[in-house]
Amino acid sequence: MENIEKVHLVVEEKYFPPKDIVEECIVKDYESMYEKSMQNPTEFWEEIASDLYWFEKWEKVLEWDFPRAKWFVGGKTNITYNCLDRHVKSGKRNKVAYIYVDEDRNEKKYTYGELLELVNRMANGLKSLGVQKGDRVSIYMPNTVEAIACMLACTRIGAIHSVVFAGFSEGALRLRIEDAKAKVVITSTYTKRRGKKIHLLETVKEAIKPLNFVERVVVWDRDGELDEEEIDNRMVKLDKLIDNSSPVCEPEVMDSEDPLFILYTSGTTGKPKGVLHTVGGYMVNTYLTTKTVFNIKEETVYWCTADIGWITGHSYIVYGPLANAATSLIMEGVPVYPHPGIWWEYIQKYRVNVFYTAPTAIRMLMRFGEDIPAKYDLSSLKILGSVGEPINPEAWLWYYKNVGRERAVVVDTWWQTETGAHMITTLPSYPAKPGKAGKPMFGVDPLVVDKEGNPLPPNTVGYLVIKKPWPSMLRTCWGEPERYEKYWKEIPGGYYSAGDLASIDEDGYIMILGRADDVLSVAGHRIGNAEVESAIVEHPAVAEAAVIGKPNEIKGESIKAFVILKAGSVPSDKLVEEIKDTVREVLGAIAVPDEVEFVDKLPKTRSGKIMRRVLRARELGQELGDTSTLED
Repeated sequence: MENIEKVHLVVEEKYFPPKDIVEECIVKDYESMYEKSMQNPTEFWEEIASDLYWFEKWEKVLEWDFPRAKWFVGGKTNITYNCLDRHVKSGKRNKVAYIYVDEDRNEKKYTYGELLELVNRMANGLKSLGVQKGDRVSIYMPNTVEAIACMLACTRIGAIHSVVFAGFSEGALRLRIEDAKAKVVITSTYTKRRGKKIHLLETVKEAIKPLNFVERVVVWDRDGELDEEEIDNRMVKLDKLIDNSSPVCEPEVMDSEDPLFILYTSGTTGKPKGVLHTVGGYMVNTYLTTKTVFNIKEETVYWCTADIGWITGHSYIVYGPLANAATSLIMEGVPVYPHPGIWWEYIQKYRVNVFYTAPTAIRMLMRFGEDIPAKYDLSSLKILGSVGEPINPEAWLWYYKNVGRERAVVVDTWWQTETGAHMITTLPSYPAKPGKAGKPMFGVDPLVVDKEGNPLPPNTVGYLVIKKPWPSMLRTCWGEPERYEKYWKEIPGGYYSAGDLASIDEDGYIMILGRADDVLSVAGHRIGNAEVESAIVEHPAVAEAAVIGKPNEIKGESIKAFVILKAGSVPSDKLVEEIKDTVREVLGAIAVPDEVEFVDKLPKTRSGKIMRRVLRARELGQELGDTSTLED
């Protein structure tokens, strides 16, 4: 990489976990466990996988034929058996698996025994519609336990689920159903956001009109409002399927490398990629990472605020927590409705111990001030997780002080749809550095390199790559193997290229600076967009910021900032100068934006990532490209 820049460390202070939390940690000695995972990977993964149930044990832990990997070769299992039957048979039938709450504060609890029976009934219902092992089923559902049961019903019988976030438009939904060639689509009459019903069935009807290969649409009629004349010959009610089906369904014996699910993720260009994950390695790694990063114990109450439409929902609402027999809170709705303290209200009510959310949500709640979280008893919290994008130090410290009350530990997590599970994180047993994701997860061998694949010295920005295969890695891109191979051939050296920029410090902590295509080049200096945004947010009036590079004849690129102010702050020329001064103080003159525009909102994906390319395209009068993941 040309013009390597040393990383500006906004905050270098270490935050040590309280002794009582360290004493409770499942992993107290990260270094020795990590060392074992690197030096004796076969033995390490054998031990982890042996915690789970296999119908037939594997013959070989890893078969690596670059760039193709097989994990737990020859092993036979079923992920739903490990998520449900295993616990029911060990005396946890009446343990609560999920506490579900909706926007109207209605609550429903599901035990492991109840969830197993619901999944079995749905699985038998799908079988009655002709769904078999290897068939694809698209799921377009609200963030509810019914949706989770649909996912598990597919995996129970060996069907491949493809969950589509229930906020996607008709075109985006059609593209994903069409690419997967789904035999069945499962949906709901509606979901609710900010008190309004969002009609999902109507979107599905329009999306599948030209798709003759979709044989059936299963509809969860939430309020029993569907008239018989509204149901066409392709549609069947979910309740009817459940009521007419047996609560006993033997799990399909799945090979470790059989497909588990397809999940579509946006590329920087072109249509979304259908990332394919398989049964065995994904199961083992989501089990391990959930257990160790979130310190899941028998009594833990865990809440991940993601949606099941994203990989975070798959790995850390469904498969990871269930494999660990956790009790999870799940909410349908948004974090500021019916009031901006609703999350804190639920943490207090349900005595949540582990809370996992996105920096975007934290920054949104920061805008409402410190007084709102201060009203609630948040003393049950022990671990605060962050996911989806790099968390800037200001948001990290606000989260730590106002939500964790300087007692809970903050664990930042870096990973991707493609990686399936956490790759870099701060474990609760060792010190955290605000703004840095932490150290590699077990079995993960990261490196920061230049474009030619040469390792870079500490505190230097480069491309983040992974040197070795890991169990939960994607196996291919559905129908497009060449897109899969690109991950391993982008940078020379036989590495997996994450497409992110990062740096590693002397202590081995890794700082993620954002996507490699989100890098500014000002007067020959490479500056991460995330770094400039983090500096802008240090100004007390700023809630959120996004920066882009614009072509500049002299400097190569000039920087333009889009800024959302906190409630009560008013845009002014004086404020523009103050923001520039803040960046000058934090990063230096080279990083000061040439332009600052105050905005009410920023274009984001539905998982909370700012789409800078949309800002850039709008600013430069270019085509917007694929906006199917755009939130609004």
